[in-house]
Amino acid sequence: MKIDSGEALLLTVVMAIVIFFCRAFPFLFFIGKKQGHKTEAFIGFIEKVVPPLAMTVLALNAISSVIYENIKQDNFWQGGFALAAAAVTVILHLWRRNILLSIFCGTAVYMAFNSMYVHL
Repeated sequence: MKIDSGEALLLTVVMAIVIFFCRAFPFLFFIGKKQGHKTEAFIGFIEKVVPPLAMTVLALNAISSVIYENIKQDNFWQGGFALAAAAVTVILHLWRRNILLSIFCGTAVYMAFNSMYVHL
C-alpha cells in the first residue's frame, strides 16, 4: 500500500496532535485540583502501574505478531524462537532485576536460534 506526500503529511500532523494531547492530558486534567489524599494516591497508582503495563502490552504485541506471521507462513520454528527468547528475558529479569542484561541475553538467544535455523 502506497501513500502519497499529502496523505503522509496529514497522518504526521494527526499523530503529532494525538501525541501532544496524550502528553498534555494529565496536566489539563489536574489543573485547579487541590492537592489531596485522593489525587496523590491516584497519581502514585498511575506512576507505579502504567509503565510496566505499557511495556507488557508492547512486548506481547511484538511477540504475537512474530508468532502470527510465522504460523501464517507455515514457519513454526521462528515463533518458537520468539517465545524462547521472551522466556529467557523474563526469567533473567525476574532473577537478576537487570533490564540491560535481560534484554541483551533475550536478543542474543533469539539471534542465535535464528542463525542456527538459517544454517540448517
